[in-house]
Amino acid sequence: MKWPYIRRDSIIMKGLRNKYLIAFLVFLVWLMLFDNNSLIDRVKYINTLHEMEKEKQYYLERIEEDSRRLEELKTNQENLEKFAREQYFMKKENEDVFVIVEED
Repeated sequence: MKWPYIRRDSIIMKGLRNKYLIAFLVFLVWLMLFDNNSLIDRVKYINTLHEMEKEKQYYLERIEEDSRRLEELKTNQENLEKFAREQYFMKKENEDVFVIVEED
């Protein structure tokens, strides 16, 4: 069985005889697969970067919300009392606090 594209004078055989082309292909494969900055590692870094950007956005929104709540607590005494009662179960001297836990 004769393959016309593997003849001695074909483009593939001429390319394989060129030492600069072979060196370039070996170098390219090395960079893509084995180097510290290979394509595989690069894809992992890009995915990690996207996850970190999502986390950053979440925390920025969280900081903004908490700053707003803090400012509200500093300026309004009723909200501060409500927050202390709900979060830390604080009470006045003559009150009893009953915690009701709803089971799902």
